Amino acid sequence: QLQLVESGGGLVQPGGSLRLSCTASGFTLDYYAIGWFRQAPGKEREGVSCIDSSDGKPDYKDSVKGRFTISRDNAKNTVYLQMNSLKPEDTAVYYCASALVCYSGYDPADFGSWGQGTQVTVSP
Repeated sequence: QLQLVESGGGLVQPGGSLRLSCTASGFTLDYYAIGWFRQAPGKEREGVSCIDSSDGKPDYKDSVKGRFTISRDNAKNTVYLQMNSLKPEDTAVYYCASALVCYSGYDPADFGSWGQGTQVTVSP
């Protein structure tokens, strides 16, 4: 069974950092692009970042560009999202999801397997 599991969320003060992990089981991440999404209360799920499978090329939405870094360690079957300079508006449940390629529109319907999410709260 294909499964993604997110971890690393928590409570952090504005300006702080967190590193989220997305670990796959039941399949090898090597052949998949992995996207990170987030959903705040009362808002739609939005794409944050994505990393391709072939060349590891990262993509970022403008709201996180320069603050977040996505990376992958295929040996550990894990994709990471390093989040720096966190802001209260980054508060959300963060999800990772798999796809064949990184779709620039970040339509959740284009992504397949999803994790259960990990809560990130940025508050003084």
